[in-house]
Amino acid sequence: MARRMNGRRGYDRNIIAGVVAGLVGGLAGTWTMSQFQAMWSKASGDHHPDAASAAGRHDARDWQERIEGANANELAADAIARRTIDRRLTREELEKAAPALHYAFGAAMGAIYGGLREVSPAVRGMGGSGWGTTVWAAADGLAVPMLGLSRPKTDYPLETHAQSYAAHLVFGVTTEVVRRGVRALVD
Repeated sequence: MARRMNGRRGYDRNIIAGVVAGLVGGLAGTWTMSQFQAMWSKASGDHHPDAASAAGRHDARDWQERIEGANANELAADAIARRTIDRRLTREELEKAAPALHYAFGAAMGAIYGGLREVSPAVRGMGGSGWGTTVWAAADGLAVPMLGLSRPKTDYPLETHAQSYAAHLVFGVTTEVVRRGVRALVD
């Protein structure tokens, strides 16, 4: 059942509305995160537009590309293409596929957050910053290296970890703020 009462001042839990609100929040969070990472790179003097990835200004992992010469969004998009269309993507295709994959992942993480927030007091308690930390630890810290989309995290300098963590906090907080606004519209 998508709707039921939880007994708190008539708050109506609606998992579908939560998922939709979270999805919208996740898209906004992904965009804001990408902008934040670009600003960090420029402020730290590590932004090199000539050596930019295929995704250009839409790339959220330019820090990884500077260190490794590749980034997880492009590697994942290319791996999906090799398994589905039996070939590598061209640079022009990567320009679209890498950011699309990043936004799809962010939207999915937002949708999961929005749905869980409707039913889980623990998720409600962690808020956006807690969710951003969870995504950073689980996805960036564990899944990306385990899937071979990056080097082990021990290979990165502290500043890189700080940038990635801060960007995921921005993702989580933005996701929550937008989710809350969209969810209020549904009520």
